[in-house]
Amino acid sequence: MFGDTTFLGTVMVPILICVARIADVTLGTIRIIYVSKGMKILASILGFFEILIWLFAIGQIMGNLTNLVNYFAYAVGFSVGVFVGIAIEEKLSLGILMLRIITRKDAAELADFLKSAGFGVTTVDANGIYGPVKVIFTIIQRKELLNITEIIKKFNPNAVYSVEDVRYVSRDPFSSNHLLKKDFLGLFRFFRKGK
Repeated sequence: MFGDTTFLGTVMVPILICVARIADVTLGTIRIIYVSKGMKILASILGFFEILIWLFAIGQIMGNLTNLVNYFAYAVGFSVGVFVGIAIEEKLSLGILMLRIITRKDAAELADFLKSAGFGVTTVDANGIYGPVKVIFTIIQRKELLNITEIIKKFNPNAVYSVEDVRYVSRDPFSSNHLLKKDFLGLFRFFRKGK
């Protein structure tokens, strides 16, 4: 069955091209995220394997330029790879976020709860379109965003909050955070040197 060159050319090669593209685009998506987080070594390692796999896939395309199924497999692999890469990145939840919470309601209870949970909290009096507001700033690990937004909704359901990616924090704001646990990728923190 596998000795048949027609079967290999029309079925197996397109499948291999598609799988290779899924793998290399997934790695590429994650690599770009690592680059944006300043994780140079990890991004470089992923880049090596990404290009190695890509060379295999493009080599198969170039070996048979007349087979349109190969082109289709290449395109399908690319789009599925983007989806898989983003899904994996969402599961990894890498990075640090700055959360800005704006509320017209008294924010003391929410701020006290966040402080008791080990989060650094800064509150500022401000003026919004409808009058005085409180603005709460806190820095969190990205994987805690869902938990924190649930806490915000519990204490101040009408609060407006925004989230920003933070590339660098001058010191570890999570050392006393009771809601967070160490993760495997924390082992690679020493790779984040430099801007």
